Amino acid sequence: MADRILDPISLRLADTDALAFSDLLGRDFQAHGFAIVSDHGLGEQIIQAALEDARTFFALPEAIKHSYRIAGAAGQRGYTPFGVETARDAVWADLKEFWHVGREGSGQSIPNVWPREAPAFRASALGLYDALETLGGVILAGIARYLSLPPSYFQAAVADGDSILRLLHYPPGEFEGAAVRAGAHEDINAITLLLGAEEAGLQILDREGVWRPIDPPPGCVVVNIGDMLSRLTNEVLPSTTHRVVNPQGVRRAAARYSMPFFLHFRPDFRIETLPGCITADRPNRFPQAITAGDFLKIRLAEIKLA
Repeated sequence: MADRILDPISLRLADTDALAFSDLLGRDFQAHGFAIVSDHGLGEQIIQAALEDARTFFALPEAIKHSYRIAGAAGQRGYTPFGVETARDAVWADLKEFWHVGREGSGQSIPNVWPREAPAFRASALGLYDALETLGGVILAGIARYLSLPPSYFQAAVADGDSILRLLHYPPGEFEGAAVRAGAHEDINAITLLLGAEEAGLQILDREGVWRPIDPPPGCVVVNIGDMLSRLTNEVLPSTTHRVVNPQGVRRAAARYSMPFFLHFRPDFRIETLPGCITADRPNRFPQAITAGDFLKIRLAEIKLA
């Protein structure tokens, strides 16, 4: 499209010229808070398996879906119904329902639950979770290089982090409140990797205050900076406001499915401004450090999940 603001960056470039890949990635993040990555190596089979199992679950009767809502989990595992999550300061709740998959393991305070009605759901979701977490590590290594840090800088920061795979369904139709399926917001986490953005609707707010569509070619992953990493970098890499609107034309009557992976720092990681991101022209905007766990709790309450 003529108004495309981001061109895909091939992950294959990182195999031959890691610095060039990091520079392209970092420039897009610094200018827009978003980047589009192609040739990412995620298998189509693993993506489609998770998508089909998500479709199976969301087609179930409401009573069955609601039985997988976990009390006291702040929406971090299992099912969250339509009309619950609400962007900060928004009047209307988002027009979506979703399922959250977290890290597996005995050390997790909130265990995953799995829908009995979709027997393959667990295997497909965890397979995609692992693949996206691995890809996220490659993206973070590129970000570290761009910030003149060792490529492994973020490895310990995200090890055993509260990363979440969200299987997301926007039902079709018109609803009270607006033609916005997900209100204007910034993501909470470090980075987000999104599958399914080729379905029209995702927009970002540019520096001039204009909403611009993200228009990735099919098969690409859209990656954006979250508030945790924005804060850590003193907003050198900004967390950009974005939303999902109802598309025009025949697609307006179609459901929208997407699968974002929210890559989080571990709960005890201190989000403290990187010294290399503080200059005379950019003084420290976040002098008070905060742990990732405390930051997450505050933000979950703000969007009405906690």
